[in-house]
Amino acid sequence: MCFTHSLFLSPSTAASCQRVRVVPEVEAYPTESVDLRCQFVDGGNTKLTQVSWIWEPTEGQRDNIAVFHPIYGESFPESPFNGRVRFIQGTLTNPSITISSLKMADAGRYTCEYATYPSGNEQGTTNLVILAKPKNSASPVVVQASTSGKPVVVAQCEAADGKPAASIKWMGEVGGTDNTTSKKGLDGTVTVRSVYLLVPTPEDNGKEVTCMISQRTQDKPQTFPMKLSVEYPPTVSIVGYDNNWYIGRTDAVLTCQATGNPAPANVTWTA
Repeated sequence: MCFTHSLFLSPSTAASCQRVRVVPEVEAYPTESVDLRCQFVDGGNTKLTQVSWIWEPTEGQRDNIAVFHPIYGESFPESPFNGRVRFIQGTLTNPSITISSLKMADAGRYTCEYATYPSGNEQGTTNLVILAKPKNSASPVVVQASTSGKPVVVAQCEAADGKPAASIKWMGEVGGTDNTTSKKGLDGTVTVRSVYLLVPTPEDNGKEVTCMISQRTQDKPQTFPMKLSVEYPPTVSIVGYDNNWYIGRTDAVLTCQATGNPAPANVTWTA
């Protein structure tokens, strides 16, 4: 009987009997270990002569990283996995491997390939996805109330070194716009930066905007509420005169009121 469950069929073998059983996709994190499962099922009269694990980091590149032969045993050709890859059982029918101390660069396609007689080579492929949780941060930017009418950055948000790339969304009680950029690192991680722009007015000072970061490794979106900081010169008023001042009145008081950001440090009266 031949195993044909769709979970283990690759595009190249979907039309035929697939006897090499693997998990199509596995997720893991840097520094951790991962098991890549492989099993030959319903072999019947098929003779298994050797099994190899082949790593394909990019299209067209194939590196042999582990081999099991029933007579010569295990061997590990020179590769970036030397010292980090081993067979779990080391048998022809179940040549699953473990890779330890994972790196971002270990992502790619891993093919478990059997040499068989008389049917030739048979294989199954697992796509290893290396995930990275981003380092998230956000902060308001101190600005001055606009006199030019041009929007400026009033808050910023960043999801650094994540894989896959994070998405950033802004919410707020002011009518601003956002601009988001991303930059891919040498290790395949992505840093996403987003800024919130506004034509700031004194009335916007203290109003709240929220940056929300979503990413595959997070259980839920992370939010960063921020109070806008808009600096503006003081608005000054004098209160207390009631149009009924006269010589001899003793309860006459004038109060200087000034509002601004930052708050006025001192008040000077002049006659």
